[in-house]
Amino acid sequence: WNWEGDKELYPGLDKKIEEWKAKGVRFLGYINPFLAIEKNLYAYASAHGYCVKDKEGKDYLVTITTFPAAMVDFTNPEAYEWYKNLIKENMIGLGMGGWMADFGEYLPVDSVLYSGEDAALIHNRWPAIWAKMNREAIAECHKEGEVFFFTRAGHTGTIAASTMMWTGDQHVDWSVDDGLISTVPATLSLAMSGYGLTHSDAGGYTTYGKLLSRSKELLMRWEEMNAFTPLLRTHEGNQPVNDVQFDADEELLNQMAKCSKMHTTLKPYLMELNRQQEEKGTPVMRPLFYHYDEPKAYEEKTEYLLGEDMLVAPIYEEGTTSRQVYLPQDTWVHLFTKKEYHGGVFAVEAPMGQPPVFIRKSSPKYEDLMKVAK
Repeated sequence: WNWEGDKELYPGLDKKIEEWKAKGVRFLGYINPFLAIEKNLYAYASAHGYCVKDKEGKDYLVTITTFPAAMVDFTNPEAYEWYKNLIKENMIGLGMGGWMADFGEYLPVDSVLYSGEDAALIHNRWPAIWAKMNREAIAECHKEGEVFFFTRAGHTGTIAASTMMWTGDQHVDWSVDDGLISTVPATLSLAMSGYGLTHSDAGGYTTYGKLLSRSKELLMRWEEMNAFTPLLRTHEGNQPVNDVQFDADEELLNQMAKCSKMHTTLKPYLMELNRQQEEKGTPVMRPLFYHYDEPKAYEEKTEYLLGEDMLVAPIYEEGTTSRQVYLPQDTWVHLFTKKEYHGGVFAVEAPMGQPPVFIRKSSPKYEDLMKVAK
């Protein structure tokens, strides 16, 4: 966590990024508000008094994952500009098309800030300050609309700055509380809180050795769900060696190719939903009650609407190839079988690669959306 390029590990990376960009491929990176204490950026920040302090006036060190790190004090104007310039020079300057702006929620409530403000009162605002810095870096480099970032921590002010949220570090499992399906109510809660663009790590993230590791089936089901979200992005997990990866065999590669194709075919529709979100605040992924005032629509938390015209009911139980699907009162056409349904609850078959996805038949985009399965 020393936010500059490693020229020994990645020689000529800037040139490769240019080559990839010419082919339509953008390079994404990563940053967070912490500094690894054994590196040169921390030495500079510490020497200039840029770090959050403890009550003894020392740099407040916290253990993040498995190692100690310091936090830059964003209430110090000099420190704020210095860190923002790291983004501008070492990330945007390198040619990155975007990044994960991780963390932002860890400000210790007993820390001492440059501004003299009570850290306990600033704690919830910290993610918004962090998002604002990232947004400013892009604007000051005149890269708005070309470079984007996504955040995981949020507060009221984050909405104005963050270009996209993601639902954090789910477990690599099927659990309701923090597995695959937990991302649906999380996303819908964010949607109704003003965060209209959200996605999740396809395959999850948090792994505990052999006790909790990602299976092939889980990864494939998560990918097919995320094909029908604003962003399809895989994650290797925090213990890659213990998790199945998207390129582990031919079946996995074919699933990734299929899901990627479906996702890119959806691009015009997703871009239209994004415009609605930007202009009207309408979320891209919506709870069913957003368009259907029916009792069950207010209770359903394992399905969602992608815009007004698509309904997605992910497979979220291990070893299953079908599920019960609630469809609001309307006429729906199954994306893959072309079977027509009207409102009610139905048992729907879902072989791998064909999640229960339905198109509203009266949609003016019906013909285009049905092409997603081709």
